Amino acid sequence: MAERFGSGVRVRTIAVDPAHHTRIPRYARGKSRVWWWRERGRHPLPDVRSQNLPDPPVEAVYAVRFAARDLWGAGDHWVVVDLWESYLEVDG
Repeated sequence: MAERFGSGVRVRTIAVDPAHHTRIPRYARGKSRVWWWRERGRHPLPDVRSQNLPDPPVEAVYAVRFAARDLWGAGDHWVVVDLWESYLEVDG
């Protein structure tokens, strides 16, 4: 299956606050101008697995590189977060 987010595509994380478990960290939710880095395989969506629902969707997981200043307003380093495909949207 082809990657949804090819090299060089800017993405935005979804802004969610679900009542159940999610693997998108709160500090990374609703952030735009993040840069897709690379796909890290395909894995069952943990949001569905944590609810003991049958047949969790298997999605691509992307290593997304954020500038620390985009997450916390300061810092000159990068933070890499593994995010499932459904947590991401094309930015722009």
